[in-house]
Amino acid sequence: MDWLERTAALRQWARNGTRAPHKPLLLLYALARFQEDADGGLRYTAVEHDLQNLLAEYGPPHKTTPAYPFHHLVGDGVWEVRTDRGAGSPGSGVRELRKTGATGRLAPELRAALRREPHLLGKMARLLLDLHFPPSLHGELCEAVGLELEPAESERLVTGARRRRDPRMRELVLTAYEYRCAFCGYDGRIGSVPVGLEAAHVRWWAFGGPDDVDNGLCLCSLHHKLFDKGVLGVGDDHRVLVSRRFVGHSAAAREHVIALAGRPLVGPQPGTRPVAAAHRDWHTRQVFHGEPRPATAA
Repeated sequence: MDWLERTAALRQWARNGTRAPHKPLLLLYALARFQEDADGGLRYTAVEHDLQNLLAEYGPPHKTTPAYPFHHLVGDGVWEVRTDRGAGSPGSGVRELRKTGATGRLAPELRAALRREPHLLGKMARLLLDLHFPPSLHGELCEAVGLELEPAESERLVTGARRRRDPRMRELVLTAYEYRCAFCGYDGRIGSVPVGLEAAHVRWWAFGGPDDVDNGLCLCSLHHKLFDKGVLGVGDDHRVLVSRRFVGHSAAAREHVIALAGRPLVGPQPGTRPVAAAHRDWHTRQVFHGEPRPATAA
């Protein structure tokens, strides 16, 4: 049984590029708990709050419930659920999971494999991160679930069916935006080397986003993280969107985030395709949180 293949093949609800990272988040959380206590179980009532927070932070913008993956992950062969009445999940209803004392844990065969192969846990976790989340979120997501991973293996964990990233993407995007953050204009360098500038995918690579300039933005490290977290977005008129859900009272928060609302993008240079409407629309529907703030006064 190839646990990496099974991890890569988690069945998820999908329609028109909709993000549904419910199962990957639960499996990452379960791997972290196994790392902490290999014999422990996850009682639904004890972990519901943690899982709800993970979904709110790293899931799609619309409301959802951790009851869905807690029940349905069983069908992927990596998870089991027992209740006070015995083996088997009572279903995906929140009340039933709470009332019956539903407790989940990694499947027995997987727990045995993780004990035999100490490096398997890290490989599974990295595969889940790579397949479902942008690189800018990997470190903080590991902290959020409590995973401790060794430095990434030099060999990438890819299967024959997976795409390879285009190594030219970063240079093409940074050149298109003349090495300036498209949101704030930051253009720092050490000598001739740009620092703190990154190529952000608008439609995430893990969700079919191409390595094309019209799916990229040159962003400073701060705004790249906020873009991938759904705090910032790009409107139909190529102006910066700032979520009403973002709260910051400091001068720095006002200057570096809130004041961006309604600003036109910096770049790209003439002759370069701007961000494609389809990619902007995907990010607005699947990543951006809440309604945008009104444009700030000049």
